[in-house]
Amino acid sequence: MTRVALDGPDRIIHADNLEVLPSLPDGAFTLVYLDPPFNTGRSQARRSTRHVRVDETDASAGASGTGGGTGSTGTGAGTITGFAGKRYERIRGDLLRYDDRFDDYWAFLEPRLLHAWRLLADDGTLYLHLDYREAHYAKVLLDALFGRECFLNEIIWAYDYGAKAKRRWPTKHDTVLVYVKDPDRYWFDSSAVDREPYMAPGLVTPEKAELGKLPTDVWWHTIVSPTGREKTGYPTQKPVGILRRMVQASTREGDWVLDFFAGSGTTGAVAATLGRRFVLVDENAEAIEVMRRRFAEISGVEFVAAE
Repeated sequence: MTRVALDGPDRIIHADNLEVLPSLPDGAFTLVYLDPPFNTGRSQARRSTRHVRVDETDASAGASGTGGGTGSTGTGAGTITGFAGKRYERIRGDLLRYDDRFDDYWAFLEPRLLHAWRLLADDGTLYLHLDYREAHYAKVLLDALFGRECFLNEIIWAYDYGAKAKRRWPTKHDTVLVYVKDPDRYWFDSSAVDREPYMAPGLVTPEKAELGKLPTDVWWHTIVSPTGREKTGYPTQKPVGILRRMVQASTREGDWVLDFFAGSGTTGAVAATLGRRFVLVDENAEAIEVMRRRFAEISGVEFVAAE
């Protein structure tokens, strides 16, 4: 695909994101939000891989990059050194022994995450939205890929809607893993975030109760109502309120935001209302049509089809 310059309009690109990402410039985005599918819908070839522990004396052999504040330039096929000198291929091998489904999922997601890291600005933040099945595996591997010191938060989005399990605690939350490109330079403005009511307003002064409090790392927020005005009809649509907090805290007006599993386009819609620029990518024709309707009244948005 032709190289994309970020000196033009906001863009919505209909394409496989792995084909588009190499065309985007390094360090261009202050925020990258990813809400990848759990089931990729692709046929993944199983690989039989032998994982061998690498001794300290061999630490330089076969490495394709290093973890840490500047991220990794390696690919999923190689090995890299992560935090505390651990070898990434060793960590991957250990995780495979716990869940044989993980290799297929990570083979899909890993190269896209490496591009996301390349595309982040030095003061940028990556938000990776996952469910409870993959979040813990992803945390360990992201630590190895990018450096444990770059981990900022685990956000729990808690909601209460839908069927309730009777034989276990109902699973009513998603996890968002937050990593910063450089732990000494990342942008975070808590004063820009919408405040929320105190859960026990009687325990604070009337002035504080009226002002509200900053959200913590547990976000109580309803899902998109099936009958509400916000609903676009896209099945995995995320609420505006969730994305709004991320964009408010981790970007400034005029900054560029990237979402390459765009779905219904909530990330771009929020960015537009807050004066940020955006690039959205999705290969699903249904998602593109939803976004065409959603952005019909927002001027200057360019729709691009893969070449």
